[in-house]
Amino acid sequence: MTTIPESRHLLAPEPALSVRQVLTLERVLAGEPEVVAGAAQLDRPVRWVHVAEAADVGVMLSGGEMVLTTGVLLAGDEARQAEYIRSLHRAEAAAVVLGLGRAFPAPPEVMRRAAERCGLPMVVLHRPFPFAELTEEVQSRLVRRKYAAISLSEAVRTALTGLITAGAPLQRLLDEIARHSGCPVVVTNLAHRVLGTAGERSAVDDVLRDWERIARQAGGGCGDGWIPAELGGRGERWGRLLLCGYRGDAASGRLLADRAAEALVLHRMLGGAAAHSWEEQSAQSLLTDLVSGVVPARQLLPRARAAGLPVNRRTFVPLVVQGRGTDRLDPVLRLLGLPGIVAELADGTAAVLLSLARDQDADALTAHFATRLRSRAPAVVAAAAARTAWEDVPAGLREARHVADAVAGSPAALDLPAVVRLKDVHLRGLIRLLRDDPQVQSFAERELDGLLRDAEPELLNVLRTYLATGRNKSRTAQLHHVSRPALYRRLEAIQTRLGVDLDDFEQAASVHIALLAHDAQQA
Repeated sequence: MTTIPESRHLLAPEPALSVRQVLTLERVLAGEPEVVAGAAQLDRPVRWVHVAEAADVGVMLSGGEMVLTTGVLLAGDEARQAEYIRSLHRAEAAAVVLGLGRAFPAPPEVMRRAAERCGLPMVVLHRPFPFAELTEEVQSRLVRRKYAAISLSEAVRTALTGLITAGAPLQRLLDEIARHSGCPVVVTNLAHRVLGTAGERSAVDDVLRDWERIARQAGGGCGDGWIPAELGGRGERWGRLLLCGYRGDAASGRLLADRAAEALVLHRMLGGAAAHSWEEQSAQSLLTDLVSGVVPARQLLPRARAAGLPVNRRTFVPLVVQGRGTDRLDPVLRLLGLPGIVAELADGTAAVLLSLARDQDADALTAHFATRLRSRAPAVVAAAAARTAWEDVPAGLREARHVADAVAGSPAALDLPAVVRLKDVHLRGLIRLLRDDPQVQSFAERELDGLLRDAEPELLNVLRTYLATGRNKSRTAQLHHVSRPALYRRLEAIQTRLGVDLDDFEQAASVHIALLAHDAQQA
């Protein structure tokens, strides 16, 4: 694989044609060109074309020019011929094109040897050729390329600025950059961990699959459309944007990468990532895709690996955390030295995926993590059984979320173990699974009709606590801050409205199931 460059350009140079491209132009081919020296340097960029006969032409050049000459002032003087080539080399000319004719009926050996020593491409034209046509052709193409590059640059700048103004997230900006570049786009931190990607999914996956090697080559030379741009400001670098396999000319690619980098820096400075850092957004995207199951887990493996999550021969523990402790997940993971990623799924709910070594005690480490987290803030930590296969992680995350949902709002939530598992949610968990069934919904409406029809939230709350505490009247009165006689009156009202006897186990169980179904549907 061709190594990847480190961009040293604040602004990209003007778009150019290579010497090789110039030699393939139809007008040039009419002159029967032949490369007699410097064939290995034909990919040099041609910035401009000059017709020059003077022996000291080098003093008039600024670099990157293709010089056209008949050599009329050099004929018969080998010293001047050699100096002519050396002068072009010192001026960093792109190439020299010699039209054969009266001055030189054959390629002059002195000039050819000098050009070969200097590594300067030397081309001879075997048929008479009007240099003005070549100059006009190349100059017009260069101007068109420059205009196209500037138009692309401005289009990218305008589009990205509009997105930033509208408060678009990082992913939306990356998608726009990929649309303009037509190739995968990757953003990394300084440790080469991938923070975001965009582009055709299969092409992005191909890049990420070989990301370790690409990341190691990130400081190498340019080639094959691998175009980086540094991200940073105020003298500090904090990341890199990479166009992976850009198919346009290198100058346009550098210009596009620079414009994209400017926009990403502005996005970060203006607070586009204030609520969630780019690292958090990357983890959230990955975990959301895992939970949803829309993207097969095996296709997400390169993203997980590129994001820095250990995935080879690991034990994965899927967790879902609910409560005020969700903003403390990352600090607790770092404190305990547990590798994993964290993402917010909804307000007050976050997913955590721990990646542990096979010889570590997953249950003990999970319990330690939950205990430390709950010591800092009230939280419910729901866990699925540990997985050793990456393909099983999505099901594990969905199981953990189901467990967390099942205990959400439960009066007994604080009495649950530090880590809640499927076996701990019992009937409540089953009702959560069945909450969307029309027959269950009809059952709940029918059983609770007397309270729901008259909109009695206070009586529903008393009923909920009474049933959740195992019909413990003292505990229910205490939790609702009422006297025992006042509680008896409310329970009597509930039984009258529902037409049931709560002292009868079967009737109480039926009402309890209906209430659990109602609460699950409301959630």
